[in-house]
Amino acid sequence: MITTAVIGCGYWGLNIIRTLLQTPNCILKTCCDIDEHKLKVVLSKYPRAMITKYVDEIVNDNSVDAVFIATPTSLHYPIAKKTLLAGKPTFVEKPFTSSVKQGQELIEIVEKTNTILMVGHIFEYVPAVNEIKKILSRGEIGEIYYISSTRVNLGIHRKDVSVIWDLASHDLSILFHWLEEEPVSLSCIGKGSIIDYIPDIAFLTLTFPSGVLANIQVSWLAPSKFRNITIVGSKKMIIYDDANPIEKIKIFDKAISVLNHASFGEFQLSYRTGDMTAPVLPNVEPLREEINHFIDCVEHKKTPRTTGVSGIRVVKYLELAEKSLQQGGKIIKVN
Repeated sequence: MITTAVIGCGYWGLNIIRTLLQTPNCILKTCCDIDEHKLKVVLSKYPRAMITKYVDEIVNDNSVDAVFIATPTSLHYPIAKKTLLAGKPTFVEKPFTSSVKQGQELIEIVEKTNTILMVGHIFEYVPAVNEIKKILSRGEIGEIYYISSTRVNLGIHRKDVSVIWDLASHDLSILFHWLEEEPVSLSCIGKGSIIDYIPDIAFLTLTFPSGVLANIQVSWLAPSKFRNITIVGSKKMIIYDDANPIEKIKIFDKAISVLNHASFGEFQLSYRTGDMTAPVLPNVEPLREEINHFIDCVEHKKTPRTTGVSGIRVVKYLELAEKSLQQGGKIIKVN
């Protein structure tokens, strides 16, 4: 049995607490938050839970085998530094840290202490996302021309991060998972519509070495929640609709090809429209899959699927997107 603690009892922290209490091979011992109201909410839902306002109580508790951090992003680094230095396997929600420099320091601590660190890129544990990765790996849709993602809602305006850090972190982790490569350039435009200094809408454009062009639209200002990714290839096209409870993946046997070139500037195109198929996916909760994986890694001392390295990779491009945004959408070449 793995004894765990959760630091950060907001919306997502409560989800982690709920899932841990339903996980058979672990024990949830302590829930921590500096906000007394949030701790009262925990007790109202889980009366037998132990609560504390002090992170150090968890850090110094030798009976705690692993820690989950679900605080605001700005607190990820200082708290994870304490837990990792104490030799406790640590799960950190996305985005990993507030800067690449902070993430690199945490990875150095992991290497010195030989401790497990996992970053909460939950979409890498979503059945639909992993099914699409298999489809792309098999080359079923041919050469990938472009990927377009829309992740919008009438959401909570966060005080510590922009919409880029809040929402685009998901799309970046998905793209890196699918394409297994990093962009060679990116640009970002956006603005703060409600609060000037906190961007609440942004459009990111990324170019990958393989020639794939990707666009990510994120916003806290939309009439409805929309989670949709379109992948267009030379043979087929895919729509991933995370909000669709039945057909999250739709594969369209549609494509365009050049028949012939009659002369300079003249050509004929062939449009093919075939069937649409929707693969059957397992009905599992991604958060449960993610937490089970972390507990398994702690129990058997295995390297997690989403390590600090993948966390830093996402943070790197979040930083570059913010930089481009501040420079009016300037295209930034990536070394």
